[in-house]
Parts: sequence; C-alpha cells; structure tokens
Amino acid sequence: MKIGPSPSTDLTRFDRPEEQLEVLYGMPRYVQFCKVCNMSNQQPMSSNEYAHGKDSTKTTLSFDEEGVCHACRFNFLKETGEIDWNERERELVELCNQFRKNDGSYDCIVGGSGGKDSAMQSHLLKYKYGMHPLTVTWSPHLYTDIGWKNFQNWLHVGGFDNFLYTPNGKIHRLLTRNATINLLHPFQPFILGQKTFVAKMAAQLNIPLIFYGEMPGEYGEKISHKTTGYAASTDKAESEGFSLDYISGRDIRDVLLGGKPIGEYLDEGVAMADLKSYLPMDLEVLQRKGIDFKYLGYYKKWVPQEAYYYAVEHTGFEANPLRTEGTYSKYNSLDDKVDGFFYFTRWIKFGVGRAMMDSAQEIRNHHITKEEALALMRRYEGEYPARYEKEFLDYISMSREEFLELCDRFRSPHLWKVEDGEWKLRRTPWDGTEFA
Repeated sequence: MKIGPSPSTDLTRFDRPEEQLEVLYGMPRYVQFCKVCNMSNQQPMSSNEYAHGKDSTKTTLSFDEEGVCHACRFNFLKETGEIDWNERERELVELCNQFRKNDGSYDCIVGGSGGKDSAMQSHLLKYKYGMHPLTVTWSPHLYTDIGWKNFQNWLHVGGFDNFLYTPNGKIHRLLTRNATINLLHPFQPFILGQKTFVAKMAAQLNIPLIFYGEMPGEYGEKISHKTTGYAASTDKAESEGFSLDYISGRDIRDVLLGGKPIGEYLDEGVAMADLKSYLPMDLEVLQRKGIDFKYLGYYKKWVPQEAYYYAVEHTGFEANPLRTEGTYSKYNSLDDKVDGFFYFTRWIKFGVGRAMMDSAQEIRNHHITKEEALALMRRYEGEYPARYEKEFLDYISMSREEFLELCDRFRSPHLWKVEDGEWKLRRTPWDGTEFA
C-alpha cells in the first residue's frame, strides 16, 4: 500500500535544506546505521511512560567510534567468554534454592501472554529448576486467534496456573485513543499494564520473586551485563524505562496516561478507581514485602529462536500460519491485533520498523547475514498492517483518513520526504544513504 501525504499536511516543513529540517523527539540529526546489524541510531530506548507527553524527547541507541551499536556490543559479550554461563547457572540454582517453597505455595511469578519467551521462561523454572511459578497475564487490547490459542496451550499443554487480568474495556479504549492522538503510541496502555501488573500480583499474593525475560541490553539499553534486575528507583536505574519508581513523588494529578494528565481525566468525570490499574505499585510496599526482581536472561543465554523451538516442544506454541505484516517472521508478538500498528507508528516516528528490529536481532544471533537482512528490509520494512485495520480503527474510533493524517503530524522532517507523491525515508540501510 503506497501512502502519500494527507491534503492538510504542511509539506513546507519537509522541503527545506537538510541542515534546516526540523528534528523531532530529540533524535540525532544525522542518521547512522550499525555496521554490524543495520540498526538505526534513531531507535528509541525505553522511557518512563508516566512522563511521556507531546513534547517528550527520547534517548536513542548509542554507537561507538567504530560505528557499532550498543546492542551488538552487548551481544558480543554473550560469546567472548566475558560471561561465564556455567557460573551464572550456579547463581540461578542458588537463587532458586533460596526462594523455593516446599508447602505448595507459589515461590516466583512470571508475567507473559504465552508467547515463546514467557513459555520458555516459566517452563524452565518449573520443570528444570523445581520452582512453583504463578503465571500472570495483562490482557492484550484485542486477542488474535493464534494469540488466544497459544495462551491456552501455555496453560494446558505446558501446565501452569494463571491469572488473566482484563482492564475496564471502556477506559482501555479511551486511553488507547488518547495515546494514539497525543503520542502516536497505541500500545502504551498495554505497556503500562505489562510493566506494573506483575509486581502488583506479587505483592497481593506475597510471592517473593519476580522473573522477567531477557536483559534489556540485548536491544541496546544502557544496562550493564552484570545487572540482575530492575533498579529500585529511577535515579539508580541505568535506563529510565527499567525502574520500579516511575512516579517518584510527583502529584498524582500530573502523572500522564495517554499523554494526558490524570487530573484532566478526573475533572472530566473519570473515576480514579478506573485508572488505578494503570499506575505502578507503591515502591514502599514492594520493599516492605521484600520482593526481588530478576532477569532470567542474566542467568541463561537468551536466544529468541531457541526460545521459539523450546516453546513449540514443551508448551504447544504455534507460529502464525501467516507472515506478520511489516516483517518476515511468523512467531514474534502474535497475540494482539493492535501490535502491527504499534510497530507501524514507531516506523512513522523514528524510521525504525519491525523488519529492521527483527533482522537486527537475528544478525546478532548469527541466524541471518547483514546482506540477507538488507534484502528482507527492502521488501517488508514499513508495510501497512492492513490485516486488522478495521478492528484497530474501530477500537480507537477513527477512520483510515484520520489515522493517516495523524501519522503525518508525527513524521520528523529530517527523516521523511515526499517523492512522486509518496512518503519515503530520506535514508535507509538498504540503499546506502546515511550521513557520513
């Protein structure tokens, strides 16, 4: 699907000398692609969503003097001998021995949807390390058929107890619409729940240990390979998106949901009780209960493709029979009909789409070459997610024309131009156009 500018879009912003083009979101003016994995230096790192407003800026993927990104450097450590994986597993065994309960109660908690990563994670903990994990799930916006099937297989084939939490549908739609209009970030309400729900369940049920999956450094976050889990407070976190203290003493009315202050929702008649699900757990409660947070990827060498094979074998995980739009894979992020628009809107804002992200990860794990990745990106990067378009647009009460016009407002002129009536990125790794 070819996409041109909406009639109301001010094209003069995109028709200036390159040094005068506006740069949005705090991204680097000069576009650079990693010499190893092709990833762009415009790639945003995780941030505090409760402070994410219209004028927020992003920290982006860093590169060294050799033109190699931090994600690649982090992944190199998995193979160079810097990390002793046998010693890390001994640490994991000691950790499990410390927290394991013998009275049949839950001794750890794993959040997830039944995708390949959460399936492998929970199965390893239960069946290899003898833990008794509770799995918990913050519901997707709109389940896909394959997502629901994999969720059920996770529990019934893999063999796990689970709490599935579905937030107030009316409020979830409201926040999703606002996050789309204000931030072009339709996935934000899900991310808020995904990051905070596990901790709430651990505190509610007095489960002392939380396991997350891979280490954020795998994707370029400035987090040391020696970091075992989330930081207790924002000022101690190496990356602001991986802290337990997201609100940090701010007035609750000033906290942002969907790019809008909570105070404005309250003034409009939305009950605080309906917004509580999206707010993080009180840090003092977590500390008082002694709940610990760990990345399983710190202890186990994390390879996404191997997680897929493991989940297929042990929990009945199934790949999508159809290729995921915007990329070439069939087994990543399958459970939500909004998912494709999350990646599409990231491509609009940052020039980084799903094919770039998937292929960069597979280069780092030696599953494809850089040249193969370039060919895959050339074919699939930026593909419009038409398969669930109707459901998504109905969900946010918007027409295609309104959505595409909104997308134009979030395009950064330093990334985009109009060529032959169609939006084109000024620079891509597959055509060799990057700033010197």
